[in-house]
Amino acid sequence: MLAVRAHAAAATPGRLRLAMRVCGFIVLAALVLFAGGFGWFADKVSHMTTPLNPARADAIIVLTGGQSRLDAAMDLLTSGKGDRLLISGVHPSATRRQLQAAMGGDKQLFSCCVDIDRAALDTIGNAEESAKWVENHAYGSIIIVTNNYHMPRSLLEMGRLLHGARLEPYPVVNTNLGNGGWLTKPEALRVLLTEYSKYVLSLARGFLPVRATPEGVTLAEASTVVKN
Repeated sequence: MLAVRAHAAAATPGRLRLAMRVCGFIVLAALVLFAGGFGWFADKVSHMTTPLNPARADAIIVLTGGQSRLDAAMDLLTSGKGDRLLISGVHPSATRRQLQAAMGGDKQLFSCCVDIDRAALDTIGNAEESAKWVENHAYGSIIIVTNNYHMPRSLLEMGRLLHGARLEPYPVVNTNLGNGGWLTKPEALRVLLTEYSKYVLSLARGFLPVRATPEGVTLAEASTVVKN
């Protein structure tokens, strides 16, 4: 009995070392995978450019998060690249008049062809509210407007719910990050790391059931003009 106990006691440190080595290998592999994925993500985002003449779509969706996004979306609507525009994720305190003043453009066009979503609080909410809007109008093709660094995650979340619609990315580029420029800009590096982490979590959500979206759409102050 004593011999068995002594053998077990001697084996315990060996097992512990093995377990630590396995854990260390797993952590190292995860870090290498994360770093490699981030390099791919940063390179992909830094090479995105804003299309000079995007193909026309049924409608346009812009995800709030900066004035440049709103301006780009309004320019697309004004130039006839889509019949209607959904502004997703508008702060509840922002009025329709304030939005129109901030975005400029023709007042009549804004009144007839711009819908406002105040329910979405994040990218997942953007996708859910956009899916309701697209389904309600039976659109087949959508131009998605957001910043370049936000585009991969936006397309991922939108694609999960907008199965029947063709999504056309329209990335807005505020800072040129080409040729590895993001490596020399600490703020850009921080934004990319943050967004990549969210992108990885969004990918992980793909293993979970997708929540079904209700039929119809409920948009605060959305106009009721019917699409021709």
